Amino acid sequence: MMYFSRLKTALILGACILGAILCIPNLMPAPAAWLPWRTVHLGLDLRGGSYLLLEVDMAAVIKERLESLTDGARQALRPGNIFYQTLRPEPAANRVLLRLRDPPQTGTALAALKPLVSAVGANGTPDIDINSTQDGQITLTLSQVALTERAKAAVQQSIEIIRRRIDETGVLDPQITGQGEARIVVQLPGIEDPNRIKELLGKTAHMTFRLVDETANPTAGTPPPAGVDFLAMEGQPGTKIGVRRRVDVDGADLTDARAGTDQQGGSWVVNFTFNSVGTRRFADISRVNVGHRFAIVLDDKVISAPVIREPITGGRGQISGSFTAASANDLSVLLRAGALPAPLTVVEERSVGPELGADSIRAGAISLIIGFVLVIGFMGTFYGLFGWFANLALVVNLVLMLAVLSILEATMTLPGMAGILLTLGMAVDANVLINERIREESRHGRPPLAALEAGFTRAYSTIFDSNATTFLAHVMLFVFGSGPVRGFAVTITVGIATSLFTAWMLTRLLVSRWYIATRPQVLPV
Repeated sequence: MMYFSRLKTALILGACILGAILCIPNLMPAPAAWLPWRTVHLGLDLRGGSYLLLEVDMAAVIKERLESLTDGARQALRPGNIFYQTLRPEPAANRVLLRLRDPPQTGTALAALKPLVSAVGANGTPDIDINSTQDGQITLTLSQVALTERAKAAVQQSIEIIRRRIDETGVLDPQITGQGEARIVVQLPGIEDPNRIKELLGKTAHMTFRLVDETANPTAGTPPPAGVDFLAMEGQPGTKIGVRRRVDVDGADLTDARAGTDQQGGSWVVNFTFNSVGTRRFADISRVNVGHRFAIVLDDKVISAPVIREPITGGRGQISGSFTAASANDLSVLLRAGALPAPLTVVEERSVGPELGADSIRAGAISLIIGFVLVIGFMGTFYGLFGWFANLALVVNLVLMLAVLSILEATMTLPGMAGILLTLGMAVDANVLINERIREESRHGRPPLAALEAGFTRAYSTIFDSNATTFLAHVMLFVFGSGPVRGFAVTITVGIATSLFTAWMLTRLLVSRWYIATRPQVLPV
């Protein structure tokens, strides 16, 4: 138990030296861009920044689902020549209302609508409840399970798209988590003015390409013709244009979008590229509509409506308008990240100044220093030389913790600093158990070597069991927690692993080398 081969000794010392090397990036900037310079990032409460609480517009999610269901019902009834008087979504009741012209066709209509129903949830519950009456009225109602699953999917998709958009802006280590059923928490360390981020997150960014109806006159004061919408022109207040509702090419077929400058006029533009599906559709539309205007619509606003001069078959295009460098870059970011499933509204907004973060760091550092000094003093006073061995292992434990957190590029928050302080106490617990066991064995008259062997061997099972249960508890805390709670859990779990290594390996190595060098008759414990 107290024997260490040269290889084992080299591995233990090598791990300690490697940990010290991995801590260096936290003390100085990277000397070269190609170096993997991983550091621990400061969280919102330490660095300062912005806090946003966003809410997904579930009414818009339900409305979109009902409109899709209405269109699906229309397509399902068409092959059987099933005619209807009314087919409209009713968002207030979460249903689609269908009234047939010929009530005897109700059975045929139900059979045609049945394929629209699918199973959702763990139990395979139908997502649509279909009911009918004898007078030919059919209702397609979204089930509660379907609404819940739809809400979860919308929140998860929104979180992913928000993360993509924020990553494109260069914000380091944003924290994006769900809260409740329809809310999302966004923490942006280092961002004191979140207005630009709010503008990026507030746009749905659903882009479509549609033909312009050149016969419709928005200034006539009459409603738009069937299948046409009067949409506002971006950058031209009061100006509207008639755009067909049918989407010819969807923005979901974009593969890339980059800000650039026009080679002729030097103005800012956004260059985009389609995938194979979008390329084919864009080519077909442009080929048969040469000389006609083609509108680029973003969130129900026309940002550009150029005339098709020639067929565009290469899958590449350009969006021009009154762009600045910032607006062109923001639009390219939105298009690359994708469209949100529903609009987001800012429910709460807070800003944390760097002065408050500096005060938090100062308070946390003072508490760590005081706790560290007290622990060192306790161990040195009560256990003598073996206590100082434990203190050296404690210093190495802190270095290894920081090294692992640097590799993970973890975010340090106030709860994380509290976790480090708690880990100090947990690391000392192991050495206390070992030293007390060695002291007990020595009192029973065992020779020094036998007392050391018994102390480390018999204390090991207790140390392992207590740390294993704590480790599992904090793993669950990480899995089910969010935000700072997860940061606290990460710090504790890393601290448990490093404290087991230092208490069981490094302390034992130090004691072993001391014993070989001195061969004492009495243990100074």
